[in-house]
Amino acid sequence: MRRFYLVSYDIPDDRRRTRVFKLLHGWGERVQFSVFCCQLNPRERHSLVGELKDRMNSDEDQTLFVDAGPVEGERPIPEIAYVGKVWRPEQRTQVV
Repeated sequence: MRRFYLVSYDIPDDRRRTRVFKLLHGWGERVQFSVFCCQLNPRERHSLVGELKDRMNSDEDQTLFVDAGPVEGERPIPEIAYVGKVWRPEQRTQVV
């Protein structure tokens, strides 16, 4: 089952931050400067976490995953409260 994850990173090093940004850009949509919304199944989440570990310094960097609920319906929208500009996710499909 696919789920929405808000993925946020705090990485002080420019080079590592750029590598993490490029990685996350391939997995989801950027919603804020260091926040992505990703639609992942358990296997994809495990793979993404492994790739992040390879690009990060575990003593200095941090990435947070927040489970925002299941992906259901033709154009799923996670339940997220907004103040200001509203973000709407694009529909993503799973390729097997």
